[in-house]
Amino acid sequence: MKKIIIIACMAAALTAHAQDVDKAKVQTQAAAAAAAQGDLRKVDTGENAWKFTGMTGLNAAATGLVNWTAGGNNNVNGVVYGRGRLLYHKDKLAWDTNLDMEYGMSYIDQPLDKVQKSSDKITLNSKLGYEFAKGWYATGLVGFNTQFALGRSYEGKDDNNPIISKCIAPAYTDVSVGIDWKPNDTFSVYVSPIAGRFTTVSVSQSLNSKYAYLYPTAAGGLEQVLKEKYGVWKYNEQNQKDYNMTTRAELGLSIKGALNYKYKDLKVTSMLGLYTPYAYDKTEIGKNGHGAPLYRDNNRRFGNFDVDWDVAIGYQFMKCLQLTLSTSLKYYNGVMIADKDTGYATERVQFKSILGVGVGYSF
Repeated sequence: MKKIIIIACMAAALTAHAQDVDKAKVQTQAAAAAAAQGDLRKVDTGENAWKFTGMTGLNAAATGLVNWTAGGNNNVNGVVYGRGRLLYHKDKLAWDTNLDMEYGMSYIDQPLDKVQKSSDKITLNSKLGYEFAKGWYATGLVGFNTQFALGRSYEGKDDNNPIISKCIAPAYTDVSVGIDWKPNDTFSVYVSPIAGRFTTVSVSQSLNSKYAYLYPTAAGGLEQVLKEKYGVWKYNEQNQKDYNMTTRAELGLSIKGALNYKYKDLKVTSMLGLYTPYAYDKTEIGKNGHGAPLYRDNNRRFGNFDVDWDVAIGYQFMKCLQLTLSTSLKYYNGVMIADKDTGYATERVQFKSILGVGVGYSF
């Protein structure tokens, strides 16, 4: 009997020991699996290195009038737009590209100038930076700004309306290196003391010939008119204007700020660009038709800033509808804009705003 009791006790002890060993083994394996999972989470797989955001849509409006004593004309307006941002950020490398495009047309029920362009813009900026301190990047930037189609000043003359711009006339190309402060993916400020700006006016021979009835080729044609307007010329040694150039190249100081903010269905983007050339030649060489002095540098001198400021606010509701407000402010030294009443041409602030509701999508 004693032997049976001893054997039973030994079997129970061995069973308990085996259970303890198995339990310890399972606990060890579980801890190892948890550690491996934690290490895996630390690995940068690159899935979040790229971010693509933006908004696109179509705003449209129509006005119909019948016996309307307050005046006006039936009209239809439409603006299609697309704004996108592609951001790559991994380790110390950051690449940020912004594209902003917009085109709008209006049809107005009136005898002349029935179809008019209301909006036209192509803006591309791309910068590549290397982080040398937290939030600070040594950066190279390339920017390009022009439009899609022919621009006119609508004066009720249909095809005889003055042409004031076209694609690549003007076009502004910026190439620079500097320092970019980027505390987060929403906001950045870029400063470049070595910034090149190239202002281009290019008009094909066929287009010059097509509009020779407005701008005789013997007087330089449409190309010379646009070069005069956008300052793509220089004074020669005889203080006469020389238009024998397609691009005006300048070196100067550039400052750019960018904001890309999104909260739920609200999207806000803003880009501000300032540029001033390293030039100063305030030698007076004559006066214009209104008695104002003319200088050799055509007011393109250090301290006179060109300004480009674009703002776009979009709110998406009911999944596919979007309320948008976009504004654009520009001021360029040397770009002469004539007053419609007096005809006096000088540098002027340009401003455009568009408020619309339409089909849109934010991402």
